[in-house]
Order: sequence, then C-alpha cells, then structure tokens
Amino acid sequence: MKYVVIALLSSLLSAGVAAPAFSQDAAPGQRLFQQRCGACHQIATPRNGVGPHLQGVVGRAAGTVEGFRYSAALRDSGVNWTPETLETFLGNPAAMVRGTRMTQRFNNAEERRAIIEFLGSQ
Repeated sequence: MKYVVIALLSSLLSAGVAAPAFSQDAAPGQRLFQQRCGACHQIATPRNGVGPHLQGVVGRAAGTVEGFRYSAALRDSGVNWTPETLETFLGNPAAMVRGTRMTQRFNNAEERRAIIEFLGSQ
C-alpha cells in the first residue's frame, strides 16, 4: 500500500499537481487539523473561509476575528480560547455555546488534544 501511495504521489508531482500539505512525518495534530478542520479553517494564512482562520486562536476571545461573520451566540459568548475551553467546545460545540454555527464534533479525546496542541503551537 505504501508503494502505491508513493507511486501515485510521484505521478501527480510529475504531472504538475501539488502534493498534499502534510507528509507522513507531520505531527499528528497537524495531520488531524488538515484532515478534519482544513475544509473550513485556515491556519497557515490569516484568511477566513467557511469558518474563521485559526492563527493565534489560543488566548484569543471567541468571535473576534476581523472580517468573519460569527453567530451572535459565539460573538456574545464571552469565551476566551484556552486549551480547556477548546477541549469542551470541540467535544460538543452546541452544548457549550448554544446557537453556534460550528457543528463538527470531535468525539475522540486524544484527537482533540492533538489538534489543540497543534493550534497552540501556531
């Protein structure tokens, strides 16, 4: 299987297709972020997508990214993003902030911790 993936990546690269943004050596949190969060959130650039960018999210007040249209619930929540509040929010966003538009839940505590560790390193 490993050789099939390498062969596929080699043929894509020779055809001019960009390689994925992570490798097998990437930190687990980075891989999980890219796989589970990357469709909606950016971390490498301060560009908003479906969700707000997450550069510097740890230590930031919820609902404060310039140019992103938050739900009133999240904007007015008074939440400050710490590893602990991110742990609770990612486990069940709607239970923590009723009315948030964030619907993605991360049921696996180990995956949540890896993603939060990655976010804190950015």
